Amino acid sequence: MITVEAIRTALKPIVGQTDDALDVAEAALLLASINHPAPDLHVYREHLKALADAVNDAAASSSLDADRPGPEEMAAILGRVIADEFRYAGDEETYDDLDNANMMRVIERRKGLPVTLGILYLFAARAQGWGAAGLSFPGHFLIRLESRDGRRVIVDPFHGGRVMEAQALRELLKQFSGAATELDASHYRPVGNRDVLVRLQNNVRTRRLELGEVSGALEAVITLQVLDPDNVGLWREAGVLHMRLGQLKYAVESFETFVVRSPEGPDKRKISQVVHELRERLH
Repeated sequence: MITVEAIRTALKPIVGQTDDALDVAEAALLLASINHPAPDLHVYREHLKALADAVNDAAASSSLDADRPGPEEMAAILGRVIADEFRYAGDEETYDDLDNANMMRVIERRKGLPVTLGILYLFAARAQGWGAAGLSFPGHFLIRLESRDGRRVIVDPFHGGRVMEAQALRELLKQFSGAATELDASHYRPVGNRDVLVRLQNNVRTRRLELGEVSGALEAVITLQVLDPDNVGLWREAGVLHMRLGQLKYAVESFETFVVRSPEGPDKRKISQVVHELRERLH
């Protein structure tokens, strides 16, 4: 199992940055390198640069107004370059493959999850100075493009960067949240770069658990602790996973952190009792 220290060392370039300064594509590469160490990330960085340069060239050769690009035009260029020219597509056949959540493997295979493909769209759009943000849409990561005069479109990076009108968004929402769910303002709310990385890492954690890979799930949770330190529930989850691995000492440490940081309530009392029982077993 990868140590906490190794994870923290790998993520050190991310942790100290403000959200606005965080390069989400570079951070996704660093996350990918935790479980798939690469001697040099240069080849992947060069690919990202080539992607951004290709979008720039496509914009320059189009009728796009460079000073006032419209969001529909941005979407068309991004889709044409990323989906058509570079052949990126959503992996519908093996959606749950862990490679789809690893940015290095996504670049190599040209397919991935909505969030990993969405990171490519964010990177390429922002490299042009275009307004782009991920959205807090349930179950399926989407990108919002915004022009300088405030016009917006929502695109689906998993399906070739297609523009999502209101009806398509309603159908997608009902698919993931149930037939009774309706669109509201929360579904259009932009999320920060760190939130995008948390969403990516949550995919890794979920798939590891589904595969019964407890050590891998624990590594994902530890990574989430670094990315999302205010989420105290992650320490509770880490404690449970340590217990499943028979690592009682580390389980106690994780549960104690949860107890110290969580508000008063039944969950805190329950975990305090678990800590007491584990300490008796350790002695």
